[in-house]
Amino acid sequence: MDIIGDRAETIVEEKLAQKLGMDGQALVDMCDIDVLITIGGDGTILHALQRCNPIIAGINAGQLGFLTEIPREEMAPRISRILTGDYEVGERLRLKVMRNDERLLDCLNEAVLHTSHVSKMHHFEVLVDGRPAMNVRADGLIISTPTGSTSYAMSVGGPIIDPRVDAFVMAPIAPFNLAIRPLVIPANSQIEVRHITKKECVMVLDGQEEVTIRPDDVLRLSRSENPARFVKFEGDFYEKAWKKLRM
Repeated sequence: MDIIGDRAETIVEEKLAQKLGMDGQALVDMCDIDVLITIGGDGTILHALQRCNPIIAGINAGQLGFLTEIPREEMAPRISRILTGDYEVGERLRLKVMRNDERLLDCLNEAVLHTSHVSKMHHFEVLVDGRPAMNVRADGLIISTPTGSTSYAMSVGGPIIDPRVDAFVMAPIAPFNLAIRPLVIPANSQIEVRHITKKECVMVLDGQEEVTIRPDDVLRLSRSENPARFVKFEGDFYEKAWKKLRM
């Protein structure tokens, strides 16, 4: 949606446009619009953010919808508020992910390393700002943002983090040593992950993209210079979180 003066020009994503018999644009060509309205769940937003990074207004047509700001029943009045500029823009921290010298996709929720085969534990060494922080044999490793702390990281025992906190969560998946617990790391830190096990594993970025990690690859994760931006109305993180988690 491009807002021009007191009118709005609506641009429809190309696959949806085809179903509606309209002309449309690819998501990668819609990065300069004022507001991108998504209809779906959190996965829809994550999918969009892998292709461009506009301000997003999410209409919840999914299940929990932690990232979606607009309930379906309030869609019309909330869009009217967007058209009149009656909203705020909130920023969310994203992860920058490097595989050796190659930049992979940024992550709003998490980057997950896990084994390629069921029941095959791998060995990971983690350094934070060049210092050893975790040496663990586990089924995998989750590096999460505060936004992702209510997602996969929470299911393996990680803490819920207020999105205003500048931090990452590093949580092992089913560690062999049960004394190994999730760590909270400052977001201005550089996290380096080395794969000690001489076998390939898989990295999943925001549940959207899979990449193969070879035994000698070095992963470096840090704060992205491109935060995600969301249309924000009234609302409290804690109220929303507990409401969603009770469902």
